[in-house]
Amino acid sequence: MAAMQVLVTGAAGYVGSIATEALIERSHTVIALDNLQAGHRQAVHPEALFIHADLADVDALNRVFREQNIDAVMHMAAETLIAESMTDPRRFFTSNVRYGMNLLDAMLANGVQRIIFSSTAAVYGEPDSVPITEDALKKPVNSYGESKLMFEHILHWYHRAYALKYVSLRYFNAAGASERFGEHHDPETHLIPLVLQVALGQREHVQVYGTDHDTPDGTCIRDYIHVVDLAQAHILALENLDRLGARVYNLGNGDGYSVLQVIETARQVTDHPIPAIPAACRSGDPARLVASPQRVRAELGWQPQYPDLRAIIETAWRWYQRYPDGYAE
Repeated sequence: MAAMQVLVTGAAGYVGSIATEALIERSHTVIALDNLQAGHRQAVHPEALFIHADLADVDALNRVFREQNIDAVMHMAAETLIAESMTDPRRFFTSNVRYGMNLLDAMLANGVQRIIFSSTAAVYGEPDSVPITEDALKKPVNSYGESKLMFEHILHWYHRAYALKYVSLRYFNAAGASERFGEHHDPETHLIPLVLQVALGQREHVQVYGTDHDTPDGTCIRDYIHVVDLAQAHILALENLDRLGARVYNLGNGDGYSVLQVIETARQVTDHPIPAIPAACRSGDPARLVASPQRVRAELGWQPQYPDLRAIIETAWRWYQRYPDGYAE
């Protein structure tokens, strides 16, 4: 497919930075938009055009579209912290739905008809069975998942009414790092970086939220997908979007690992004891989330390069050893 000019929202974030890297490696041009609320300027690839702007700013959005001749959008900007989504849902619906509509309306006003949307496995809530297919019942248990599902519904109707072409990618648990970019949140809430911070001596222990879930070892089970594999799925979706029209895909490996299994694997990779302390369950945290990735594999030919949990953790560990303070500013 011919090279495109792609607007990546949330380009200074974890997945956004590596998706930007993958786009540039495929000879696409990237306009990297981020408000730097949670992202890091150093995480933006130097070959991308960085624009410091917020999706709340309608004038700034329209100016970007008028000036940059954009062919497609990868929309990754979002509020994502599940615990906060339980206590401050207004913030999540404002950012993930209202400001997302600002983006869609700017696209339509400027003749841009292609979007790849970063959605989430949180749209499913507590699944009735695993692995989870795209057609499984959607019953989010937190406002984060609800806000993402609402935006998926909006995309469906914009496709029907305005011929917007979209692919919605429901992430399971992104992890790992590329050689250049990795995961750095403040505060950090994701298990693998928290575990590796213990191995680096930056934390004394890792907390295990819930030890009495309905799982074999009592801890939550998640499907971990390498962030580089995630980025490659975005590229495939983008480059097939005109053929697809409107699709939804799960992005996971189809294998689930418990919190204790992740910690034990990290101990083996880092050769560090990594003390773990039980803690109360987090509100809105499903016990088991494992994807069925069969649709994306069949329709896009997506094949993960890093399906093994140990390989995922090894790439993250290498990055943290090189950049122990992440994107310290």
